[in-house]
Amino acid sequence: MRIAVTTPTGNVGRHVVATLIRAGIRPRLLLREPDRLACDVREEVDAVRVDQYDADAVVAATAGIDALFWVDPTTGGEDPLADYARATESVVRAVTENGIGRVVFQSSVGAEKRHGAGEIDGLAHTETALDDTGVDVVHLRCGYFFTNLELQLDALRAGVLEVILPLDQPMAWVAPRDIAEVAATRLLSPAWSGRRVQAVHGPADLTWRQVAEILTAATGRRIDVRRIDDDAMRARLRQAGMTDGLVEAVLGMSTGLREDFVPEQRRTIHTTTPTTLTAWAHDHLRHRILDAADAPDATGESAAAGEHASGR
Repeated sequence: MRIAVTTPTGNVGRHVVATLIRAGIRPRLLLREPDRLACDVREEVDAVRVDQYDADAVVAATAGIDALFWVDPTTGGEDPLADYARATESVVRAVTENGIGRVVFQSSVGAEKRHGAGEIDGLAHTETALDDTGVDVVHLRCGYFFTNLELQLDALRAGVLEVILPLDQPMAWVAPRDIAEVAATRLLSPAWSGRRVQAVHGPADLTWRQVAEILTAATGRRIDVRRIDDDAMRARLRQAGMTDGLVEAVLGMSTGLREDFVPEQRRTIHTTTPTTLTAWAHDHLRHRILDAADAPDATGESAAAGEHASGR
């Protein structure tokens, strides 16, 4: 089986690559900077330098591929939805021109709304475009990534998180490694076809108050969470260097899902994954908050992210 993986150095992609290698697959990796791959990984993959916004390059890089793990690349431009549309054109052309048989697409909880969820609308567009090709496709509707907390290291060190969702509103939180496990399983399994939606909800729905309590216990440092209004969050995102268009897209991921939103898929054994926020925080976050030597690495990372952002 010939499998291609996009964003193979990302929070999810690097684990997808490792899982495929362990399964005996030599994946083809599409990425802008092949030199970012670890030396031991380079020996086990076929790396192709590709900009996912370049449809011709993506088509050429996926020739002969049977299955594709597709992640829309992170956008930082003034019109994020236009960037998503460009990336969508690339994957649609690759699927249709190369006859790729199946696609696993990393989407997000909220894409089922189709409109009104900020940057998530771009993922919804990719979903519908892939559906229109008739390819066998699984849309992974992922919850909020644990790793998004790493974007707020300075705030966590200061002992406070600022969010715009109600503090007692529960939502799905998930470890990227668990998403990768689901993605790799779907890529390798012959037991499905057609259009599927696979929610990836993590082990439990958590409120922001519960998250603060978990982080406090995991780090031994008191962390509080407080709700701020939308304009205050806009100001913080602009201070982080985001364009006005990106600010509204990021903000919309929260504002679009905080009023009467119910995910299309309820939590079941099929959507629940094992890694807890407590375990992840102990393994990946605790030392970064407590180790003062790590502080310079957090420069510019203190901006709050949209609460439903899917960290690539």
